[in-house]
Amino acid sequence: MENDSNKTENETKQEFTVGNFCPEDAEGIVRLFQSVYGENYPIRLFYDPAAIVAANQDGRYFSIVARSSSGEVIGVSHLFPSAPNPSLYETGVGLVLKEYRKLGVNGRVLRFLYETFVPQKPHIEEVFGEAVCNHIFQQKVFPVHQFVETALEVALMPAEAYSKEKSAPGRVATLDAFRCYHSKPHRVYLPIAYEGPLRWIYAQLDDDRQIDLSSRDVPDASNSKGNLKVFEFAQVARMAVQEIGTDFNVFFSDLEARALAQNAVVLQAWVNLATPWVGKAVDVLRDRGYFFGGALPRWFDGDGLLMQKLLCPPDFDSIHLFSDFAKNLLSVIKKDWQQTNSSVEKAV
Repeated sequence: MENDSNKTENETKQEFTVGNFCPEDAEGIVRLFQSVYGENYPIRLFYDPAAIVAANQDGRYFSIVARSSSGEVIGVSHLFPSAPNPSLYETGVGLVLKEYRKLGVNGRVLRFLYETFVPQKPHIEEVFGEAVCNHIFQQKVFPVHQFVETALEVALMPAEAYSKEKSAPGRVATLDAFRCYHSKPHRVYLPIAYEGPLRWIYAQLDDDRQIDLSSRDVPDASNSKGNLKVFEFAQVARMAVQEIGTDFNVFFSDLEARALAQNAVVLQAWVNLATPWVGKAVDVLRDRGYFFGGALPRWFDGDGLLMQKLLCPPDFDSIHLFSDFAKNLLSVIKKDWQQTNSSVEKAV
C-alpha cells in the first residue's frame, strides 16, 4: 500500500471532494473570497460566515463546495434567484483558490451543480449564467453543460472587483447563457426593430416558442408595472418592466431618474416579450438611448428582452469572446449601439 507521505504535493491537491454546503464551510468560503478578491467583492454577504449560513438555510443562495483532503474550502459556486421569475435561477459567484486552479476543481463543482443538484430541485425550471468577458475560461463551460448563449451585458462589472488579481483594465462585460430543465412552450412577440437578431437567437434554443411580431397598439388606460434595483458598488441599475401601459414613457422616466439619482452609469431595461405591444416600449427605449442586449428566456416566466444604456465608455475592444455566435452577437450589439446613439445625438 502506498504511503501517503510519499505523495507529491500535486497528488495531494487532486484529492478533493465536491458536495452540498455545510455550516462549517462558511468561514472557509469567507477566506476564499478574501484570498481571491481581497475585501473588494461587491456582495458583502460573502465576508460574513453567519450570513452565508443563513442564506443557504433560507434559499437565497445554494453553495456548492469543493474541499481539500484536509477539509479546506478550495472552491465554490452558487445558485440563487435573481430574476423576476422564481423558477429561474442564476448560477455564478464561483471561484477557486489560486493554487488549486488547473486541477479541474471548477469543472467538478459545476458538473455536480448542473447534473446532480439542480435535477433534485423540481421547482428550478431554468438556469442561467453570466460569464465575465475579461477572459474566455467561463464561456468554454457553456456548451459542455448544454447552455445556450442569448445576451451580452456590456460594461456590467466594475474593474475594482478584479483589482486584487489585476485581470481587468476597465469595466467587464458578461455573456448570458441559459439551460432549460423543464420546458414551458409559450408565445413571444418580437419588436420589429429586432426581429432579425431575435429570430437568430431563438433558432439556437432547444425548447419551443410560438413567435409572432409585435404590431399591436398599447390598450387604452392600461398601466405599466415594474421595479428598479440599483447595485451601488457596481453602479448598475436594473429596471424590470413586467407590464407595459399607455403611461410607459412617464413610468420609465421615473425609474430612470431614480437610477441616475443613485449614480448608476450602466442602465438596463428588461421588458416582457409576452406582451403583444412590447414593440412600442422598445421604440421608446431606443429614443432614450437604449440599445439591444439579447433575449432572456423565461425571465418573467415568459421571455424578456434586455435593453441597455451606458453613461460610461463601452470599450468593446476589451470584450473577449470564445464562440463564433457570441462574437456575432457582439457585432449586432455594437452596431445597434452606434445607430441608437447616433439617432439620440441628432435628436438633441
